[in-house]
Amino acid sequence: MSIAKTYNPKEAEDKWYSYWMENGFFRSTPDEREPYTIVMPPPNVTGVLHMGHMLNNTIQDVLIRRARMQGKNACWVPGTDHASIATEAKVVAMLKEQGIDKKSLSREDFLKHAWEWKEKYGGIILKQLEKLGASCDWERTKFTMDADLSESVIDTFIKFYKEGYIYRGVRMVNWDPQGKTALSDEEVIRKEVNQKLYYIRYKIKDSDEHIIIATTRPETIMADAAICINPNDERYAHLKGKTVLVPLVNREIPIIEDEYVDMEFGTGCLKVTPAHDLNDYALGQKHNLEIIDLLNDDGTLNANAQILVGEDRFIARKKIAKLLEEVDQIEKIEDYKSQVGFSERTDAAIEPKLSMQWWCKMDKLAQPALDYVVSGEVNLIPDKFTSSYKHWMENVKDWCISRQLWWGQRIPAWYNEKNEWVVAKTEAEAIQEFESQGKATGAIRQEEDVLDTWFSSGLWPMSVFDGVRNPENEEFNYYYPTNDLVTAPEILFFWVARMMIMGHAYTGKAPFKNVYLTGIVRDKLGRKMSKSLGNSPDPIELMAQYGTDGVRVGMLLSSPAGNDLMFDVSYCEQGRNFANKIWNAFRLVKGWETTDTAATEAQKTAARWFESKFNATLIEIEDHFNNYRLSDALMSTYKLVWDDFCAWYLELVKPAYQAPIEAETFEVVKGFFKRILTLVHPFMPFLSEELWHDELFGERDAKDCIIVADYPTVGEIDQKIIKEFTIVQQIISEVRNIRNTKQISPKIALPLAINSSEIEFTSYQDSIIKLANIETLTFVQEKVNGAISFLAGKEECYVALAENIDVDAERERITKEIDYLKGFLVSVDKKLSNERFVQNAKPEIIQNEQNKKADAESKIKILAENLASLS
Repeated sequence: MSIAKTYNPKEAEDKWYSYWMENGFFRSTPDEREPYTIVMPPPNVTGVLHMGHMLNNTIQDVLIRRARMQGKNACWVPGTDHASIATEAKVVAMLKEQGIDKKSLSREDFLKHAWEWKEKYGGIILKQLEKLGASCDWERTKFTMDADLSESVIDTFIKFYKEGYIYRGVRMVNWDPQGKTALSDEEVIRKEVNQKLYYIRYKIKDSDEHIIIATTRPETIMADAAICINPNDERYAHLKGKTVLVPLVNREIPIIEDEYVDMEFGTGCLKVTPAHDLNDYALGQKHNLEIIDLLNDDGTLNANAQILVGEDRFIARKKIAKLLEEVDQIEKIEDYKSQVGFSERTDAAIEPKLSMQWWCKMDKLAQPALDYVVSGEVNLIPDKFTSSYKHWMENVKDWCISRQLWWGQRIPAWYNEKNEWVVAKTEAEAIQEFESQGKATGAIRQEEDVLDTWFSSGLWPMSVFDGVRNPENEEFNYYYPTNDLVTAPEILFFWVARMMIMGHAYTGKAPFKNVYLTGIVRDKLGRKMSKSLGNSPDPIELMAQYGTDGVRVGMLLSSPAGNDLMFDVSYCEQGRNFANKIWNAFRLVKGWETTDTAATEAQKTAARWFESKFNATLIEIEDHFNNYRLSDALMSTYKLVWDDFCAWYLELVKPAYQAPIEAETFEVVKGFFKRILTLVHPFMPFLSEELWHDELFGERDAKDCIIVADYPTVGEIDQKIIKEFTIVQQIISEVRNIRNTKQISPKIALPLAINSSEIEFTSYQDSIIKLANIETLTFVQEKVNGAISFLAGKEECYVALAENIDVDAERERITKEIDYLKGFLVSVDKKLSNERFVQNAKPEIIQNEQNKKADAESKIKILAENLASLS
């Protein structure tokens, strides 16, 4: 059966993904094999596939496919995250389009709409991951609000509460006025913002004097509780003990003293607004100041503001500034840049707000998660993230775990009519708890708030195997701890740390051994890819255009762990070209006719060389994988296939035009091709499976697929033949280069003489004659006058061009090359004569410079002899 002229990715992708699914190749159940487990970072149920997902899930698929081929019981658990804030916002927006206000709905009605939305749109991204070739165990697909996972979350809340880690209290939180919910510190993104700095005059009571305060937030002055000065600031010593009047509302507030005030910033005076600034809140607590909250949950001014009630905070800012100007209480306004917090989900500017919330004490819980990384029991890859992780974990604050939303796991706390509360799993258990405490059990109600999404996803590696509710179950004990986690650095603290906290709390073990942190996918200008910038290609369209294997290769070729990927579509083109290269090489081999004769000596030598080269490269690839250098592992594979196999080995053994190939050699070539396909399969699953089933390799039964074929293992390596063949390659390349520079037709055979000092060329001479198109190959003991010479290793080689050479042009070329090498030699000598360099440099660096010097001197000598021979 003939093979198509060009590779059709779509046809292969549809065929083989369905085949793998139908035959259960992705399915994993506990058995006697070594488990290899990955849990997918669950994408938001609101999500669609973007380039970050492409990179992250390609890496996971490469790891899982390789482990499967190595005979491990590979289990990749997929799923999605309910993403409280993002999903609720989507549902609210959908309802708004239908003319429905969330406030008009009961909780139950809203959740009905939310579940309908989730069922309609929530699985989109997982179906898109199938297009990527993700070999997940889809029967294990989980959702963080599945009944069993939600029960695990509630059980964990109760466990932590009983152990004293969870408490309820009023504290300053990060408030998202758009999402109308509290956020943890990690969900706040700091951005530099262009603002105005307003210098406002506050009148001293019973005086004509005023004091000037600089602020970026004039809309909060109505909530001021004091003016603070530094006790060491002599400029304001006469104001100690006095009071001032808040502009516009004329409320009297004291002037207090505290060394917290920076005398050099602004005017050296600080307005203290405890309800609307974290540091002001601390000052307010210290000095027992009044707390006035003038903002509603949606960021509008409330009745405490006295003026502009109902106005949005930012509109109020402009109006307050105008009112202050009208009463001559603005001294000046300056442009000012400062850091402002924004909601990671809604991008709304955060408001510091005093709020009754549920909190998780983090100091003791965080310590084991810190120890795992510091001790190396959990490896962060690359380890450059270890220091920032360590800093964060050593300075961790209590975690605000309640969210003022309806979509999510509802906090299992219950209140009676007196607003007393207990924590219990069910209403019946809550009543029992109230009764045991001798408290009223009339009309009890459940807490309205839900838990932070990260609280539930922190249980993910355990809850997907039901390890929270049933820690003794077979699957949990087999698959947990998992092996590798592939995720983004920006959720190192959101998610990775919390999984370690939760995992240790339940099992005393870390939930994974290695954390591979991918970089951010950026465009070639260095900008983060986003819909708003319009610089992010559609992954589905990319796969349709370049083939899934091509896009996978393109993503990985330029994505070293932890470093941002400067993505360019040309990488996908390179990946597609690689797929076509393998396809065309296969077509070439399949098109050969065979003859029942033994392999030639040259073919046997070529086979011994490629066998050794393959095994040596495999060691290199294994080292890259062991150190999670997947981009390097792919590049080593790429070079082995494109250069060593296609450009050299196949050319060495290829028969003459329309001539047959020796049967013995043909079987060797097929054997190499099979090993190459198994090597590339984790990176290029569809192409490799398509070729694996070609009739060239004989009949295969239904389960004889490359997805479960044996991954290559390292065999014998003949370093001598690798070293010698490197010199042979240099000789062939130099002769080809002479042809190019002298514009000599490839069809004209050239004479070659070699003054050999190290290599026995008997096994290689036929290969040199064939690939370099050599007319006569002779071995000499002295230089050949009038010939172009070059060095290959230490072998002096001569090509006599006779009438094919322009003597003047050649003399000029050689002279220029000698001049360049002499200049290079000067720079090397300068380094080696520098005592400081010699004393401080590593021995191998010094040796490298000495090798450069010897090589340059040797080349100059040969070129000088060539120049002399032209005279």
